[in-house]
Amino acid sequence: MLGVNRDGDVVGIELQREDRRNALNTELVIALREAVLAAVADDARAIVISGRGKVFSAGADLSGIYSENFLDELLAMLHTIEAAPVPVISAIHGAAYGAAVQLAVASDLRVVDPEAYIAIPAARLGVSVDRWTAHRLASLIGGGPARTVLLGAEQISAADAYTFGFANKIGTVADAHTWAKSIAALAPLSLRHLKLVLNDDGTRQPESAQQRAALAAAWSSEDAAEARLAREQKRAPRFEGR
Repeated sequence: MLGVNRDGDVVGIELQREDRRNALNTELVIALREAVLAAVADDARAIVISGRGKVFSAGADLSGIYSENFLDELLAMLHTIEAAPVPVISAIHGAAYGAAVQLAVASDLRVVDPEAYIAIPAARLGVSVDRWTAHRLASLIGGGPARTVLLGAEQISAADAYTFGFANKIGTVADAHTWAKSIAALAPLSLRHLKLVLNDDGTRQPESAQQRAALAAAWSSEDAAEARLAREQKRAPRFEGR
């Protein structure tokens, strides 16, 4: 489910759930969080997260995303990556959907394969993402592109991801590891400080009561249930706004 290897000061963490296109379930999310913590404890100076097979990750495993436990564990994993005192690079190939994009957003740097694409189709599933995700995405790529990704639920190519600033480099997983090696040779205390400053972008502010209520309403809505049913019946959902 998860592979971990070390090359000098770089730890590679590979999602290995190919039969589900590396979809994130509770078990994998917990394992990923623990792997990052273990890499930090083992004095890694850079971490690369990638996916085995044809895609980086299809996002959250739709059979489990409506579990409160999954959401809690997903957010804990994202904040662990954000808080890690070393640079974390997501190496994206194929596709990254939903929670996989959240994983990439939590990372400090993103290397995206030329043929890759990203999307957050939450509005197609009758659900939404948390405040941290929306604000961090807007912080990275700007409000306009973030609205395209979230409100438009549009798929973004690697070229556009680079233009928007989501992708720091266009390249392969091997390119990401090469970059990680050069980053690992830099002064670690400098990188730790810079990461703290760069992540101090207002995304850690708490949700307002109105935002919390709206997020909860989406996840518990009839529309969310309709999206689940429509997926099972292989048809387009009919949303009613309730």
